[in-house]
Amino acid sequence: MNPFNARKRLRQLLAQPGIIRSLGAHDVFTALIVEQAGFETVFIGGFGTSASMLGLPDLNFLTMTEMAEAVRRMATRVSIPVIADGDTGHGDLHNVQRTVESFESAGAAGILLEDQVMPKRCGHFANKQVIPTDEMVLKIKAAVKAKSDPDFVIFARTDARQMNGLEDAIDRVNRCCDAGADIAFIEAPQSRAELEEIPKRVQHPLFVNMLSGGATPILPVSELAQLGYKIVVCPIESLIVCARAMRDLCESWKTTERVDKLAMQAMSFDDVKKLLGVEKVLTLKERL
Repeated sequence: MNPFNARKRLRQLLAQPGIIRSLGAHDVFTALIVEQAGFETVFIGGFGTSASMLGLPDLNFLTMTEMAEAVRRMATRVSIPVIADGDTGHGDLHNVQRTVESFESAGAAGILLEDQVMPKRCGHFANKQVIPTDEMVLKIKAAVKAKSDPDFVIFARTDARQMNGLEDAIDRVNRCCDAGADIAFIEAPQSRAELEEIPKRVQHPLFVNMLSGGATPILPVSELAQLGYKIVVCPIESLIVCARAMRDLCESWKTTERVDKLAMQAMSFDDVKKLLGVEKVLTLKERL
């Protein structure tokens, strides 16, 4: 999909009734599977990208240009809108603007920007630090000014819940959305009561993270929709499932001296070729 069309599509989804169910993809192959499964958007996060590209944790190892290139590869290959993790904007206001420009140029439909102090860490890790609210509001204003396509969506994320409490987190996302952000995202609510409280006090479209094993209780999509959330994502589960499958594969190879039975239970070689579009490439000459 053309990036402009992808952004218009995301805007249409946001304007429609109901909740948007997204899924994180740690690489392009995974994003193709997400798209084939019928999901309307795909999320590319820093945790999965750092793990798949570098084999390193989400502790600020991934550079802005590396992430932008990962976004470009994904957005070029899939036709659904790609929502990309922009971390802190990778620095001060001028870095935020360069990040927005780079992600937009790479084909992202939207970007998440957060208020952590650099070097940042995964939102479900302990001992995070956040910048003052006024500084984050300025980052959002800089991001809005930097985008060239008005349909490019800006998600304002706060990690203030853990360090400063829910009251401060709610105030931060409200102020960021008042400053021009399109979507509010409070990372790592600690209880169901907090998940219920947030939509009552944030009068902007809400993004929620359902990270398996994280700090936030997992609720079904239907319940999140009833509470008032607009977008829900499972951010790193593709990485977790892939890791388990690879361990099983390695164990089978070591203990049984073959892997074909295990592999065929997952996805056939023909299905993989179909997913990758092998036939379309091989018949290009005949279709010219």
